[in-house]
Amino acid sequence: MLKGKKAIVFGERDDISGKTASTCLVAAGAEIVYEATACFV
Repeated sequence: MLKGKKAIVFGERDDISGKTASTCLVAAGAEIVYEATACFV
């Protein structure tokens, strides 16, 4: 579905982390170029 696409992923510490979102995107075929998890308080 996302084969050949590049993705930038921002996750939130108390909700969905960047690693979790990245794992889903990689499974769909995307290439992760940047991943970060932060606390937006």
